[in-house]
Amino acid sequence: MPDSFDYVVVGAGLAGAATAWRLSQHGHQVAVVERSEPANHAGSSHGSARIFRYAYPDTGYAALVKESLAGWKELSALAGFQLITPTGCVDHGEHRKPRELAEVLATVGVAHELLSPEEAKSRWPQFAFDTEVLWHSGAGVIDAHESVHTMVRAAVAHGARLYEDWTLATASRSGAGYLLTNECGEELLAGNVVIAAGGWLPTLLGGLDLPSAFLASLPALTVMQETAFHFPYREQPDPGTFWPTFIHKRPGIQTYGLPGGRDADFRGQKLAEFNGGRAIADASAQDGLIDPAHRERIVDYVKQYVPGLLPEPYAETTCLFTDTPDEEFVIDTAHGITILSPCSGHGAKFAPLLGELAADLATGDREIPLRFRPSLVGAGRRA
Repeated sequence: MPDSFDYVVVGAGLAGAATAWRLSQHGHQVAVVERSEPANHAGSSHGSARIFRYAYPDTGYAALVKESLAGWKELSALAGFQLITPTGCVDHGEHRKPRELAEVLATVGVAHELLSPEEAKSRWPQFAFDTEVLWHSGAGVIDAHESVHTMVRAAVAHGARLYEDWTLATASRSGAGYLLTNECGEELLAGNVVIAAGGWLPTLLGGLDLPSAFLASLPALTVMQETAFHFPYREQPDPGTFWPTFIHKRPGIQTYGLPGGRDADFRGQKLAEFNGGRAIADASAQDGLIDPAHRERIVDYVKQYVPGLLPEPYAETTCLFTDTPDEEFVIDTAHGITILSPCSGHGAKFAPLLGELAADLATGDREIPLRFRPSLVGAGRRA
């Protein structure tokens, strides 16, 4: 007889680990199944450097970042160290619209400053600014790897079981719940299932016993193989001080950067172009290859806009984004299966809160923001 659980969470990245933590914390019998190991390099939750920021063009997401803080404090206490390193963030560029972002932060009560290009240049001579600059000191850098492992340990401490090297193939109805079968033919029984499979989700959806109307309501999911480059500082910052993170949106390119973290030896700044990579069928199609033309494009960007860096990357890597057309998250449920896809490269900062939202939706304990539920929003969300 297969092992049986109240909830089986598929995927042990940031979103899945957070959901398993919250479900087990509330006394449910939980299993987490992961195709390799938590925070593995083939997924979207590895490494020590993800941006934590408040600046969003609408109040909904900015307010949710504030709401996530309680979970981050709780999680850092469990880890025994701060999982978010404070650095502050600068936002600039014609398409980033710093003044409009400042209005949003004022609405939700986040401390910030709006600076002229000259004022910003005097503070951060390592950057070249072409518009007004939004600064908010509460931003920082998340250690994604340690966050995932802290949540997994917390879930296990509350009785959850972790199954590594367990790749889900199908989830079919069995009595009042589901029979989960992996690619090796092994089985688990679940009263309810939470799918947090990241870049494997587009293909996995076809093996789930979900209503066709629910599947049709989900937005198109595009998996992108993105590229990140690490550039060395011209002058190494003093110990304990950090460059700010940044987002720069100008015609033709949207870039972001942050201190590179442990996985890049703290030697420089991590830079990438948002959606500058290529679309692939799903995570299994990633090849880890760097496009030389893309490297040259980012090098040219550094030469023009980040003079505080040496324009020659010392490290480079690929990673996965799973995008929706409107960049909204998907947290939706039907017939005991909850789909959790905090999409489009901006989900990490919400991780503990995402676990609460997904757990509450799966258990029916409370409502979650309607914007995350395409099956209820309808055609307007899918467009």
